[in-house]
Amino acid sequence: MDVEKFTDDIYAIAQRLSEGQTDEAKSKINYVRERLIELYTQNLVKINHSVLEIICASNLISQGYSVDVEKLLSDNLVCDVFATKGDGTFIIEIETGFTPPDHALDTIDYYVARIASKIARYSRFCSKFALATPVVGILPLPKLFLKPPRERSAKEIKKIKTLCDRFYKSPPIDSDDILNARLHSIYLINIDKGFAKQLDPCSYLELTEKLQEESELDL
Repeated sequence: MDVEKFTDDIYAIAQRLSEGQTDEAKSKINYVRERLIELYTQNLVKINHSVLEIICASNLISQGYSVDVEKLLSDNLVCDVFATKGDGTFIIEIETGFTPPDHALDTIDYYVARIASKIARYSRFCSKFALATPVVGILPLPKLFLKPPRERSAKEIKKIKTLCDRFYKSPPIDSDDILNARLHSIYLINIDKGFAKQLDPCSYLELTEKLQEESELDL
C-alpha cells in the first residue's frame, strides 16, 4: 500500500476537477477526495476505481448534488457513488468490464448477469440510478431495462433471472426487483480528460447496438 502515491494522484485529479468550480463545489470535491484517501488507508479502494468515482462525483456536484462514495446501503450492499439533492437521491455504479479468472470461459454471460443484477439491486435504493464506464468499454445492457415495467414480459424477466441465478445465489436476484428496476442514464468516463458524459440508455444502446450485434450478444 502506497498511501503517498495514492494521495498525490487523488489530489492531482481533484485539483483538475475543481478548476472553474464554485467554492461550494470545490469543498464537496475535496470531501470526496479525503473520503477516498481514508478508504484507501483501510485497504477498501484502489486508485483506478477511485479516479473513476471522483470524476463521476464531480459531475453530480456540478449539478448541485452532495456526494458520498462507497456508501453502505444494506448489510451486504455498498454503492460506488451516492448523491443527494433535496429529496432526490442518485446512485452511480461504475463498471470497468473486469471479470474474475473463475469466469474465463463464460465472461460475457457473467458480465451481462452482473450488469442486470446491479440494475435490479441498486435502483430500488434511489430516485435515479446510473451505470458508468470508461469510454474504452461497452456495457452489455439487457434491453428489458429500457422498457417501463408494464411492458416487461414474464418471459423476459425469467430469462434475466435465470442468467443472474447462475452467478448470484447469495442472495439471489428477486423477480420483482427485475420487474421494477430502473436505469436512468449511462455515464461515459474520459479518464485522461477528467470528465463524464451522461447519456440516456436508449441513446447509449443506439451507439453500441451494432457492435453488440456483430459480437452476437443476445440481450
